[in-house]
Amino acid sequence: MTEPVITVRHLDHFFGEGEASKQALFDVNLAVGRGSLTILMGPSGSGKTTLLTLMGCLREVGSGSVMLLEHELCGADEALRVDLRRRLGFVFQAHNLHDSLTARQNVMMGLQVHGRGDPARHARAADHLLGLLGLGERLHYLPGNLSGGQKQRVAIARALVSNPNIIFADEPTAALDKVSGMAAVQLFKELGRTRGTTTVMVTHDPRILDLADRIVTLEDGRIVRDHPGPARNEPLAAPV
Repeated sequence: MTEPVITVRHLDHFFGEGEASKQALFDVNLAVGRGSLTILMGPSGSGKTTLLTLMGCLREVGSGSVMLLEHELCGADEALRVDLRRRLGFVFQAHNLHDSLTARQNVMMGLQVHGRGDPARHARAADHLLGLLGLGERLHYLPGNLSGGQKQRVAIARALVSNPNIIFADEPTAALDKVSGMAAVQLFKELGRTRGTTTVMVTHDPRILDLADRIVTLEDGRIVRDHPGPARNEPLAAPV
């Protein structure tokens, strides 16, 4: 495996406090290599999204260790988590687009967290990604005039436009047809190959498993299977 950009060791996670506390993750160990596409699978309630949000600085890590881009998240302050989130891209089932902005403008918002820049260059970058995702003729459409699948593709373009180090995606293809879903995941793969972008994806979509470098299955908050996907067949290193 390539040098890991995420290393999880002995991670536990609890929701609630005191007698109401419920453990959601149990002693999770995982290492994710740079440029890889890792898929997290498992039934609802297995801990997939919880693990994704902990690795992505969207929840505080309180027990165990999560190293993200060479920074320890357990005990990390909010300033560090905010800084790291600027180096990440997020795609969720809810597209969270701004209704008053066009597709192009929504994608350009993905660059605003990095401060001022050349608006013309930002527009070209947005147009390029929307074109790759089959939305080149809908640059100026408002979300209200787009289908659910088209909105999701705009959200994917927004996550990718800033060239993040890591993409965290939770069911990104759930609203997409087979062709659009494959195109989106193939774009993640291409970014991994050409730029070293790492993708960690939660999915129930069996259509995209052939593109995975690695498939990790969770049940009841534990990793029960961790094996190379069809796209990569070398042995995987696991943290200890």
